[in-house]
Amino acid sequence: MRTYKLTISYDGTRYQGWQRQATTDNTIQHILEWSIGKLVGYRVRVDGSGRTDAGVHARGQVASVQLSKLYDVKELKDSINRYLPEDIRIMKVELMKNGFHARKSAKGKKYEYYIDCREKPDVFSRRYCYHYPHKLDIEAMREAADYMIGPKNFTSFTDDSENKDPVRRVTNIKIVSNGEKLRITYYGTGFMYHMVRIMTGTLLEVGTGEREASMIPVVIAAEDRSLAGFLAPARGLFLRKVYY
Repeated sequence: MRTYKLTISYDGTRYQGWQRQATTDNTIQHILEWSIGKLVGYRVRVDGSGRTDAGVHARGQVASVQLSKLYDVKELKDSINRYLPEDIRIMKVELMKNGFHARKSAKGKKYEYYIDCREKPDVFSRRYCYHYPHKLDIEAMREAADYMIGPKNFTSFTDDSENKDPVRRVTNIKIVSNGEKLRITYYGTGFMYHMVRIMTGTLLEVGTGEREASMIPVVIAAEDRSLAGFLAPARGLFLRKVYY
């Protein structure tokens, strides 16, 4: 068997997230497995670097798959893409040493969240950013973000109450304002269910003055989801890159 690394871009708008599910075939993982299986003639298992929620997009999701023979990587990429819908694309295929696993081998991830603060949402980007028509205090948001850096128990920032290991290391958060649009970039070793979207909602509440930046350590220490901010919508979130 040969192990291949797939770098994938997708518009998550019409899908029920990455993870295959028993109740629906409308997931990125299922469609990739079906498409590759159709090409090679047998069932395959595609393992992703991690799950993305329904409606979340990716510019650099990574998956691994084992196939029974050696393929030219460019031909394999082009062949898989012919079976995929237009809103899912394999951007790159690489032959890896056996033992490579998209999730288990990952060292870190980069997520980007896009916000449109104009009075009316932009016609062309409305499906790919969160319309939040408020004036934001960017410096206060950056101050709040600094409290989120480092290895911490992020129980307050996940909707997965059953997670037995809620400690994550966030290595950097960058907030860039470009006129009335905002991009928040998160770097870390890993993120829990809804974690980036809850962090975003919390930072936006700081930006509007609904909460003080200095209270973020209290929220973290409480390990209580109800004390953190709202869950920002999925459509503004992109998995940008996975690091190995």
